[in-house]
Amino acid sequence: MFEIIPNWHPVLVHFTVALFSVSVVLFLLTSLMRKSELAHNWRVIARWSLWFGMGMTTLTVASGLYAYNTVAHDTPSHAAMTDHRNWALVTVGLFSLLTIWSLLKHRGGAKASLIFVMAMMIGSGVLASTAWRGGEAVYRYGLGVMSLPQSDDHGHGESSADDDHHAEETMEKSSHARNYERNKTSKVSASDIKEIPMTKVAAPKATKKSDHYDDGHTH
Repeated sequence: MFEIIPNWHPVLVHFTVALFSVSVVLFLLTSLMRKSELAHNWRVIARWSLWFGMGMTTLTVASGLYAYNTVAHDTPSHAAMTDHRNWALVTVGLFSLLTIWSLLKHRGGAKASLIFVMAMMIGSGVLASTAWRGGEAVYRYGLGVMSLPQSDDHGHGESSADDDHHAEETMEKSSHARNYERNKTSKVSASDIKEIPMTKVAAPKATKKSDHYDDGHTH
């Protein structure tokens, strides 16, 4: 399975926020609009966004509770994620009631009541507070972050000779490391090499001067 670090909660939570937000906005707009085909269509979209959002929120909460019980943390970050969890449970409870309300009252395309729209707006405020606390847990306390970048004066889109030189050095070191590992695996240890016995080789006999005809050629 494709792995998300630390889990799927950072992915699923975007669907919850987006679908609920779309539903709140459309319910608010259609409550201010006159009766028309456009208003009717927007109410349909608002209802389905709320219902689908509730379905996705079930997965969001499950993955969030899993993250709460598994992610590495210290005392300050534990307090931050506990606060986020408590707000999330309140948000889920509120939107669960709104979803049931919508299923019972608005299935036939009836216009949402003013009380329902106000309750949706309150829910969106609680949702925003929950999302903000989730961001605080990550960006302020580092929950679920495996590596933090080292701060420097480097800017977006800026490049310098030092940056290029540093990149070349990094690539060169990586290449040397790969070559070292490759050579290391192909070498045979010295203890595995048997000593080759030395044998005497007879020296060539000296050639008598009289056996060759000196033609006066100089080498």
